[in-house]
Amino acid sequence: MEIKTDFLIIGSGVAGLTFAIKMAEFGRVAIVTKKGVMDSNTSLAQGGIASVFGKLDSFDLHIQDTLASGDGLCNREVVEMVVKNGPDRIRELIDFGVHFNIREEERLKDKSQNKDPELDLGREGGHSQKRIVHAQDMTGREIATVLVKHVKNHERITLYENHIAIDLITCSTRMKRGLVATTHEDYCLGAYILDTQTNVVKTFCAPITLLSTGGAGKVYLYTSNPDVATGDGIAMGYRAGATVANLEFVQFHPTCLYHPEAKNFLISEAVRGEGGTLIDSGGNRFMEKYDPQKDLACRDVVARAIDSELKKSGDDFVFLDISHKKPEFVKDRFPNLYKKCLAFGIDMTQEPIPVVPAAHYMCGGVVTDMFGRTGIRGLYAVGETACTGLHGANRLASNSLIEALVYAHTASKQAAEDIKAPLNFESMPIPPLWDEAGTTDSDEAIMVSHNWDEIRRFMWNYVGIVRSNKRLDRAKRRIENIQNEIQEYYRGFKISSDLIELRNIATVAELIIRCARHRKESRGLHFNIEYPYRDDKRWKKDTIVRRS
Repeated sequence: MEIKTDFLIIGSGVAGLTFAIKMAEFGRVAIVTKKGVMDSNTSLAQGGIASVFGKLDSFDLHIQDTLASGDGLCNREVVEMVVKNGPDRIRELIDFGVHFNIREEERLKDKSQNKDPELDLGREGGHSQKRIVHAQDMTGREIATVLVKHVKNHERITLYENHIAIDLITCSTRMKRGLVATTHEDYCLGAYILDTQTNVVKTFCAPITLLSTGGAGKVYLYTSNPDVATGDGIAMGYRAGATVANLEFVQFHPTCLYHPEAKNFLISEAVRGEGGTLIDSGGNRFMEKYDPQKDLACRDVVARAIDSELKKSGDDFVFLDISHKKPEFVKDRFPNLYKKCLAFGIDMTQEPIPVVPAAHYMCGGVVTDMFGRTGIRGLYAVGETACTGLHGANRLASNSLIEALVYAHTASKQAAEDIKAPLNFESMPIPPLWDEAGTTDSDEAIMVSHNWDEIRRFMWNYVGIVRSNKRLDRAKRRIENIQNEIQEYYRGFKISSDLIELRNIATVAELIIRCARHRKESRGLHFNIEYPYRDDKRWKKDTIVRRS
């Protein structure tokens, strides 16, 4: 089955939804998402969006905080572009209908005054000023809900839920004569997509394809990410020949709820921003031993500090305590967190919350330029799937949503120009339909589940918060054996969503290991006990990987 569209968007987070709304002005848009449209990292984002609105804040301060967090690897031009475009993207969300928290006194003002409302700004680790625009502690869900409403009401946008991408369809410019000269050797024609409800593989053809599949937290045993975060866009982009970079820089969020019945539940960094402190099982604060900013240190510092404390004590978790604040304040500022913790028998207004680090955000990804373009013509990447140069070796808290919004905007501007001279499908080889000849229904599902579990466990143990050469070498041997098994299985059996995801997490795990073994220093989120210091002379550069 073949489906033709002008814009194919793979993923339904804030980046993909924003891009879709903007591109619907220029043509037909198809959004493919492997579960429901609201199943994304965006929907789980609690803290907010970092942007300059405060009277004491400035673009320069936000830029400096971002550069400091990135530990020497941020692209300053990109940082300046994202920071300076941030306020306009927030205003655009407000125009769409997103309701952010405003200061209490603002509610009493004359609404006829045509000026920006004074937003209620929070502060998070690594930020020198209050600049976190938020909607209570459910910012991502508020944004996603509003954007999804616009998408579903637009006649030019078609939403394909329960459709999982298998691979991109690419073609070399050398395969056909008479094509317009291009600086890119390859270009993207669309993707093969599995309809998981009918088990039919569809061929989606489009002159412009956007990868916005989010992160890869499910590569690790413990993660704050939803089940859909299996690194699909990074894996597909790499297999298609796109350049990927900096995949050794996996951000572990310091504070996920530790409870046997809690799955992937994040305790927002904003809790520390509002005065929450980290304590050990004896009630002692410990962050002052690790960083001058104490509990407001950047995430990599805090995650390693907790890891160190747990290794010394033998405990399974530490505590995050905000019970010294007035109960009314805690309930009003963190209504979702309060209710969720209470459901697990924890009253955060009266007692500390047990927390542990978990894989949270991928700072590396598919390399793009400042317009979201990859090295394959017609293929764009935005959001967590992309490596834009903003985050460097460590993402500053709440810079992810603003990056997604800004790059969805710049990518839409470029794509609007590209669509004026689309690829001539008639002069191109016709993409073949999916061929299942020679495959059979799987009779070894245990291979998928066993390898899935093994990858996530050895990635947590060997390629986690603290690494060593020996651990990385062990991980390399393990992933090579598993990759061989997966390839053999993939060739012999019919495709399934579980197999697609296993193949992708294995690919991303291999790339993380390769990048981590290559970097012989400790910087940002990558810490190797055998190279404990930063080495600017040899390693102040990106780790670049491209399929040969």
